[in-house]
Amino acid sequence: MNKYYKKALSISKELVANRRTLHNYAETGFDLPRTTTFVMKKLNEYGLSPFPVGKSGICCILGNQGKTILLRADMDALPMKENTGLDFAATNGNCHSCGHDCHTAMLLGAAKLLKQNEDKLKGTVKFMFQPAEELLAGANDMIAAGILKNPTVDAAMGMHIKVGYEKSDVGSITYAKGTALYSGDAVRITVKGKNAHGSTPEKGVDAINIAAHIVIALQEIISREIPCSQHSVVIIGKIQGGDTVNTLAGNAVIEASIRATTNENRAFLKKRIEEISKNVAVTFRGEAIVEFVYGIGPLYNDPALSKEIADYCREILASEKVREIPTACGTEDFTSIAECVPSVMINIGAGSIKDGHIYSMHNPKMTVNEKVLPLGTAIYAHCAAQYLENHVG
Repeated sequence: MNKYYKKALSISKELVANRRTLHNYAETGFDLPRTTTFVMKKLNEYGLSPFPVGKSGICCILGNQGKTILLRADMDALPMKENTGLDFAATNGNCHSCGHDCHTAMLLGAAKLLKQNEDKLKGTVKFMFQPAEELLAGANDMIAAGILKNPTVDAAMGMHIKVGYEKSDVGSITYAKGTALYSGDAVRITVKGKNAHGSTPEKGVDAINIAAHIVIALQEIISREIPCSQHSVVIIGKIQGGDTVNTLAGNAVIEASIRATTNENRAFLKKRIEEISKNVAVTFRGEAIVEFVYGIGPLYNDPALSKEIADYCREILASEKVREIPTACGTEDFTSIAECVPSVMINIGAGSIKDGHIYSMHNPKMTVNEKVLPLGTAIYAHCAAQYLENHVG
């Protein structure tokens, strides 16, 4: 058995306790006071010297100069009420239904194990505990605050649990080479018209009518302007407008999301959404204001680093348990790290449907198999140590 996995199994109870504490806190965005206090406390207990980075990120560093690999875990939860029935469930209206509590607990465990073996490391490990992944903002905030400098990061690795699929059992690893995840952008289109009574519609400009035409027109981008082989998505998730049943609406708001597998298609989608919305509005005597509220590009896994990390995982798991997969449709702000340094994000199974884990990520009923915690801890630690071993000089 791999030495890091053996050691991680020996601290399983501690890993579970840490995860359950973080799960109960379930704080969101950049507002993570209890979470960050707990992480700082644990890192200090493990003999490291953590320090804040950006609005609410945490970093610590250990090792012996040489190359530097960054290990990242996100800490924030989602603003949804938990419905798992667990005795350590969050009760503050938030929910760790994306597994960030597991990521943080596993990286804390890896920090403890690597600190115990610091004298054997052939380089430096930098730990990145990140806020606001769900806002697609935390990575950029920490990058701006210098997380990739002093020492300069040579490679980065992230991990995400996977729950509620046929093959997401504990002991499975999946990864993609090249484009791993889609881009993601949130768009708000504010339509301005003019109120009028229903008895005199000629005196008004119907913002709801304009919004309806915009929605229909936007669907044509995917079906007529993007090649079938270049997968992209435009979804209208929300429309709101009007004041009363018997008046023309003077205002309406459309909220949409777009996804693409290349930065070129992402830019094209944004350009066409703005052009179509504004021109349709003008056609019907109104105005459309297009705002790109937040977004991130597609995640690119460095092919060489992806293969290398996958091979290290096979030193812990049976070879057939580590599988390459196609591009997935989700979005991750680890993208921002990957745009700066060679990076890879892997998925680690934390409960399959056949094992009773029928709810997937972002579902308030999602539960995980906590046996994933020592495995993820060992993978973080072993991959970092082996990368440094094989990149001396």
